[in-house]
Amino acid sequence: MLDDRVLYEASEEDKRRKNFRAMISRYLSEAIPDVRVRVRLFGFEKEVVTDENGLFEALFEFEEELPQHGWHTASFKVLDILVDDQKDIETETEVYIEEPNSCFGIISDVDDTILISHATQTLRKLRLILTKNSKTRLPFTGVAAFYDALRRGTKSESSNPIFYVSSSEWNLYDFLENFCEVRNIPKGPFLLQELKTSLWELMKSGGGTHNHKLIKIRHLFEVYKDLSFILIGDSGQRDSELYVQITQEFPGRVKAIYIRDVSKKSKEKKVLRQAEDIKALNVDMLLVSDTAVAAEHAYSKGFINEEELQQVIKETREQEGRSESLVGQIVEGNTE
Repeated sequence: MLDDRVLYEASEEDKRRKNFRAMISRYLSEAIPDVRVRVRLFGFEKEVVTDENGLFEALFEFEEELPQHGWHTASFKVLDILVDDQKDIETETEVYIEEPNSCFGIISDVDDTILISHATQTLRKLRLILTKNSKTRLPFTGVAAFYDALRRGTKSESSNPIFYVSSSEWNLYDFLENFCEVRNIPKGPFLLQELKTSLWELMKSGGGTHNHKLIKIRHLFEVYKDLSFILIGDSGQRDSELYVQITQEFPGRVKAIYIRDVSKKSKEKKVLRQAEDIKALNVDMLLVSDTAVAAEHAYSKGFINEEELQQVIKETREQEGRSESLVGQIVEGNTE
């Protein structure tokens, strides 16, 4: 739980000033600990208490397998009085229930993997964060079609889950959720980093040791013990290193690794060396600058069908013509 934040409904016409206010409000909120929350799912209820970061977790255990899978609504109600004349504080969201016919899962990074972020260039990254919104930030070309193809797989009755594990903070959850919705990127649970509540922490946004990503990916492998995974990341930070470690820790569970090439030659060489190292584990790790290349490999391995491959290629090529100002640059003169 966070205290009231000045959040704005994003629009493509929004000026830099409005986007700046909205993003700053995300990072100047204060967490509210020790608050009782009632969680309701499938008619069952749990009472939980928020931790020091205002977060909570509710574990539901069912004696019989649920007849319903996929996405379902959960409701939340604050049980404590926080301010005078408080009205009921209730909200709803969706939770994901694993589908038994899934062929594999997909674990994806966010920054510079699906969302153009310039994560390794601090000033450029901050300009994007502070001056654009979920409707004016763009994904890399072909991402929506590729992720939808992986979600669908090659079996008509299957639906493969997608999990987004990112160094972005929980402050950005609403932004990331809206970004994926606007850009038709398949929804999936977000596993993010701890909340940041100051401008200095915003300056360091997306940083850290990335150990939290390793912990969260391990958790997914342990929770979904019968599921193999495709891992997708970028070369800007440590994704390839983390994915190699996961491949070694969970032999036979990683089907393929796709690393988007967004870095300098020195890092490219490191990723290629790592790719050679894990060939012995019968896992392909591709360094790609084009989403269509990843899709072609996925098709060759039977992860997606030919129709989906052609859709990825079509979307990738159509989006290659976007003007430079639409792929993460600042449009001069739009400062009001």
